Amino acid sequence: MPSPDQQRWLRVKERLRAEVGEEIYQSWFASMELDRVDGATVHLTVPTRFLKSWTLTHYSEKLLACWQAEAPEVQKVDVNVRSAVIRTAPPKPRIPESIESARDPRLGRMDLGELRAAYAPVSSGHDALGGSPLDLRLTFDSFVVGRSNTLAHAAAKQVAVARRGEPVMFNPLYIHAGVGLGKTHLLQAVTWAGNHGAERKVLYLTAEKFMYGFVSALRTQTALAFKEALRAIDVLVIDDLQFLQGKSTQAEFCHTLNALIDAGRQVVIAADRAPTDLESLDDRVRSRLAGGLVVEMGQLGEELRLEILKTRVTAARQYHPGFDVPGPVLGYIAKTVTHNGRDLEGAVNRLLAHNKLTGQPVTMEMAEREVRDLIRPQEPKRVKIEDIQRVVARQYNVSRADLLSSRRTANVVRPRQVAMYLAKTLTLRSLPEIGRRFGGRDHTTVLHAVRKIEGLVGHDAMLADEIEVLKRQLQE
Repeated sequence: MPSPDQQRWLRVKERLRAEVGEEIYQSWFASMELDRVDGATVHLTVPTRFLKSWTLTHYSEKLLACWQAEAPEVQKVDVNVRSAVIRTAPPKPRIPESIESARDPRLGRMDLGELRAAYAPVSSGHDALGGSPLDLRLTFDSFVVGRSNTLAHAAAKQVAVARRGEPVMFNPLYIHAGVGLGKTHLLQAVTWAGNHGAERKVLYLTAEKFMYGFVSALRTQTALAFKEALRAIDVLVIDDLQFLQGKSTQAEFCHTLNALIDAGRQVVIAADRAPTDLESLDDRVRSRLAGGLVVEMGQLGEELRLEILKTRVTAARQYHPGFDVPGPVLGYIAKTVTHNGRDLEGAVNRLLAHNKLTGQPVTMEMAEREVRDLIRPQEPKRVKIEDIQRVVARQYNVSRADLLSSRRTANVVRPRQVAMYLAKTLTLRSLPEIGRRFGGRDHTTVLHAVRKIEGLVGHDAMLADEIEVLKRQLQE
């Protein structure tokens, strides 16, 4: 019988799973364990320093909030690395905190087939090349095209149908969008299409898989074979590039990217933001990525959401012939569930489960009840620091270069402070990140600017009005 603390931990994990989704939960929380609860402090453990660093940096507040929902007396959540001596089974390989600690002695060689066999996950078909697992459903046939993704779909299709030896039109092809808008679907569709023909070798890797493969190659002295395996690929597909960490890993990725492009091989990449917004990446990598075709996939419009729902219902009906969703119900879901495609699929799954488990037909009342938690407030437009700099420079009749320069004249200092203030209030960027984007300034300079403008707007009506005008222009 689990202890009361373990029972609470199980409930906390279910809250985490519901809030962050299954994919993120499996990546960062599945291996997390409860060590003990000491007064108002919860002590958790993870198997690697990388996981500790990542969860504390990105999810510490969410962990604390989920614990406080179950135990209001908890004031702090501490995460530590489990000692290797207490493990009873070999741990699942994870990426270390930094591959800087992975020494690179004289690099040995390994047969390419052996490397691929050691590097291959359990998946269907695609594992022969050592790629990340593929979802059988994510093909071009199942992708629903609409106004927000037409260009991305057309570019991906062009890449997929190209033949070996033909001139590469878009290289790299870089697709970026928010969560659940179809990036992974397109990348896996390119991979499936390429691997169905024997002419080209197509490899699909997540950024995490790339990091793990490189670190493993360093540790097993097979780095040269690892590089040769990657550079023998005709089409390299990299997903979730925003998770690529570590200077050595990024350097190797940059070398691989350059080698493939210079050799006329195709590279396809997806991330959750544009190349210029990936502050964690080296400038050389961002520059090379921006030199290809960069395509943004926008939010799903209502018409596209309705088509996606119809497609999902049709697919479900192949396995459950009696499943039927009336048109008005589909219209209601398309109108109210607006966040992303995964929410739409979740809505269909809920209706299907209710219909099959209870035997009741799908009605509007059922739909309203089942999807109410998927109806989220519309997200505001994502504002970029470059947009802020451009709009502020235009408003105050200075150049963007002036805002980034070291000039201290009054006609430049005030617009620069306003731009920094807007960057802090309208984006999720940290003070150090904002400082880097404003000519490499220290975070204390940004903090001073933010506090200065906050103090002025309280009694300077003209400045307050100017800032409101700027905010409206940026959010339109």
